[in-house]
Amino acid sequence: MLDDFMTRATLAGVGVAFAAAPLGSFVVWRRMAYFGDATAHAAILGVALSLALNMSIFTGAVAVALAMALTVTLLTGRGYAMDTLLGVLAHSALAFGLVAVSFLSGIRIDLMAYLFGDILAVSRGDLAVIWGGAALVVGLIGWRWSALLTSTLSEELAYAGGIDPRREQLVLTLGLAITVAVAIKVVGVLLIAAMLIIPAAAARPLSRTPEEMTVIAAVIGSGSAIAGLRAAYVLDTPAGPSIVCVAALVFLATSLLRAARP
Repeated sequence: MLDDFMTRATLAGVGVAFAAAPLGSFVVWRRMAYFGDATAHAAILGVALSLALNMSIFTGAVAVALAMALTVTLLTGRGYAMDTLLGVLAHSALAFGLVAVSFLSGIRIDLMAYLFGDILAVSRGDLAVIWGGAALVVGLIGWRWSALLTSTLSEELAYAGGIDPRREQLVLTLGLAITVAVAIKVVGVLLIAAMLIIPAAAARPLSRTPEEMTVIAAVIGSGSAIAGLRAAYVLDTPAGPSIVCVAALVFLATSLLRAARP
């Protein structure tokens, strides 16, 4: 079954959707959209370092994305606004990554595949990494679910309950770095933030509880991956952007539904 490239692509898209759903919900609730985008942009530097050092792309992307997120967390509030730090670090990391790739001699690299994804080229090994990463993210978020919700609702309430909001922020940062690393192959670093935010935002008008929103976001993300791949096959369009376009149409539909409610 895994010899069919469309089957592998579908499984990869669903795996990324499962990883992005719980994390994307917290990104929406905490208004961290730009944070996720900046972490994704930094991953291209991790790709360059991985190729230069002859190590796993997943390892390099996780390391750089995590370093990026930790740097922003540590520097916020020390004379720099969050959006300023994210803008500087995100675009700097992306630029340094692209320059570093140009210096790699003797290595053939399809830069467009890392920027916009190449889901149709997913291998069995990639599937193992994607689903392993998805299981790790879901397990991590599930383990800290109550503490993450409390610290998201109110830092004062979290402190009163013996919860350190900074520790929970680090949990989200780790999950974000893992999600970015596993999603590179599917939608590329420029579209990862879209898969984090759009399904969760589309699920918000349809849900009444945080748990419902996470489940619905996973369903929307998975459905967008399947429908986007089908559209790309029929219309001969890029697979990664097609998946994001389907998710955006679902978001438009749920937004209109919310506006039409009394």
